[in-house]
Amino acid sequence: MGSNGSSSGLATGTRYRPVPAPLAARHTGPYVTDRDSISYVELYCLVEMPSRGGVAVRSSIVMAEMPPVLAAGVGARHGWGWVLRAASFRTGAPLSGRTVTGIAAPHPAAAGAVVDLLSGATAPAYGELRVLGEDLTTPAGRAAVRQRIGVARRSTGLQRAFRLRGAVEHAARLAGLAAADREMLTAGILDRLALTPWARVPLRAAPPAVERRARLAAAAVHEPDLLLLDRLLDDLRPRDAADVAAAVRDLGRDTAIITTGAEPDLLWLACDEVLTLADGVIVPN
Repeated sequence: MGSNGSSSGLATGTRYRPVPAPLAARHTGPYVTDRDSISYVELYCLVEMPSRGGVAVRSSIVMAEMPPVLAAGVGARHGWGWVLRAASFRTGAPLSGRTVTGIAAPHPAAAGAVVDLLSGATAPAYGELRVLGEDLTTPAGRAAVRQRIGVARRSTGLQRAFRLRGAVEHAARLAGLAAADREMLTAGILDRLALTPWARVPLRAAPPAVERRARLAAAAVHEPDLLLLDRLLDDLRPRDAADVAAAVRDLGRDTAIITTGAEPDLLWLACDEVLTLADGVIVPN
């Protein structure tokens, strides 16, 4: 497809999967179909006239520089219904330029479901989804992306009976780091997030901002390519939220980060861009 949107010059051997014509409107936003706005990515939707067969979505992705997440017509279910309905979006800049992206999702279950999807814990029901260039529509792609990310959730994932340093070391062990690397990287992330003075404090006794930063440290200790944060800024006092946001921004200098949250204003404390999940689609805030 040329930059003017015509269908000339398509690469040979490219596979196309038909999409129902009523979804055409879902595939016309600049996040996916306007190639000029994502010129460094070779994923886009081929929108044809209804008389020529409706809509087709390119299912083979070739990229020069892939943003952390790129989705075309993605549908995703949660227990209570659909979280995404033919959603097309991207997050952040190419990985050569780190970006912290927020996704505002007022319902906590929806926020958690988006993190599950992007982390490879669940599969999309339909559509095309790439995270770190991995194809999350395949088991192999989901397994590959799980090795390259870190996930921090507001209320799960850490043993609160652990002392703070022990919790981060345990996360490093689960990530498969060797003993010598665990000690060095744990010390480094605790120092970077100003957690060293709290290293011997049990998580359950730590102040809220410290406990949230500890969750961030545990997710980042193995130096992942992408951090997924689930509502770490929610339900904190303003000063504590600013403290956690500063830690997120600091890690965002060298790691791509996507964080969910209920309030766009809180997300802007930490993020370079904020998207909103509403009615099954993700759009710019």
